[in-house]
Amino acid sequence: MRNSLKIDGQVKTYLHEDELPKAWYNVRADMKKKPAPLLNPGTGKPVTFEDLQPVFCDELIKQELDNDTAYIEIPEDIRTFYKMYRPSPLVRAYFLEQALGTPAHIYYKFEGNNTSGSHKLNSAIAQAYYAKKQGLKGVTTETGAGQWGTALSMSSAFFGLDCQVYMVKVSYEQKPFRREVMRTYGASVTPSPSMTTDIGRKINAEFPGTTGSLGCAISEAVEAAVKQPGYRYVLGSVLNQVLLHQSVIGLETKAALDKIGVKADLIIGCAGGGSNLGGLVSPFIGEKLRGEADYDILAVEPASCPSFTRGKYAYDFCDTGKVCPLAKMYTLGSSFIPSANHAGGLRYHGMSSILSELYDQGLMRATSVEQTKVFEAAKLFAQTEGILPAPESSHAIRATIDEALKCKESGQAKNIVFGLTGTGYFDMVAYQKFNDGEMSDYIPTDEDIAKSLAQLPKVEG
Repeated sequence: MRNSLKIDGQVKTYLHEDELPKAWYNVRADMKKKPAPLLNPGTGKPVTFEDLQPVFCDELIKQELDNDTAYIEIPEDIRTFYKMYRPSPLVRAYFLEQALGTPAHIYYKFEGNNTSGSHKLNSAIAQAYYAKKQGLKGVTTETGAGQWGTALSMSSAFFGLDCQVYMVKVSYEQKPFRREVMRTYGASVTPSPSMTTDIGRKINAEFPGTTGSLGCAISEAVEAAVKQPGYRYVLGSVLNQVLLHQSVIGLETKAALDKIGVKADLIIGCAGGGSNLGGLVSPFIGEKLRGEADYDILAVEPASCPSFTRGKYAYDFCDTGKVCPLAKMYTLGSSFIPSANHAGGLRYHGMSSILSELYDQGLMRATSVEQTKVFEAAKLFAQTEGILPAPESSHAIRATIDEALKCKESGQAKNIVFGLTGTGYFDMVAYQKFNDGEMSDYIPTDEDIAKSLAQLPKVEG
């Protein structure tokens, strides 16, 4: 029987709806050294508004290229939609603390309290809003584990847009129920790489039997968008505009911590393309950049796809089909196809340009973890905190547990904050593999990574 638990404060901290952020925070405005610009692969020059116009919505292009405006107003229609599920709670993990016997105080920002099951809805509704405002017919996108596709299908249904989703094949097969949620909201879902696009056929020919990757699915979704009049492509991570929209997570987290008089010492987020991590840490990074406060910020990525910890900071294609602009980022190479691990939302070869620049400047650190250890942490969290976490989120949980155990050894009572990006109730194949002892860890060899990095595009300067 579990020992009686002493709770010396409130478990959940909620902001009032009136305290919802009225503007997104653009961390680039406070960066003295800005992220390197996207490059047009044809000319090698920084992309212009006109370069991006066939692919993205006009207003989103403006946000993508805006390095100077610190706060961008959230339209009223988006703020109204946010009220369906925001503000989200900041939770003190008392039960996990007790199980670990740590003096650390652990808090998590829970983004799974909506039907999409994750934080992805914060940007999906914004991108669908701008597409509708522009008078478009529909949008195309990719999805890994399915959270982004689900969020976009919900948002498209809300605004009456057609939604076409290219879902990484391994996740399409492993997560049929998340696929069906997308279809319920009216989206069409195609396993990627498919035989319905030129790029999909090319990838299948080059990599027979491939389980796919986010880079493959991005290529297909972009091709589908540019070939259909009245359609644009939207992306759920990596891009500057996405990190901007996701800043509502960090803004709410900071406001909730201020409300209870707590200053975070360590902030932890899982890292795939950067949407969750960037959204959570941006306001805190802003304080660091302005010299107002200091924080230890930790990015956690899968050992099977370690772009921060084993990648190279260089210009690379954002997609496997090499049709997207070049971004300077920590990358494993656009031809790198990760193993079919169970954290589909983190299976991306590169990292946000913003986060890559911040990491390169030493403003945050990174670690990678194996998936069996991730699921051990997920199981403990589920048993103690009563929420079955998404595999992606569980990378942050793993690192949080490790850091809390270090506090147990040192006696430090650090305030640790991590992002719980979503729930894992559609990830039961992964949990089944773990519970049955059939889950293994695949870590790419140096040779694997070097082979992919050898194909990086040559960029002058």
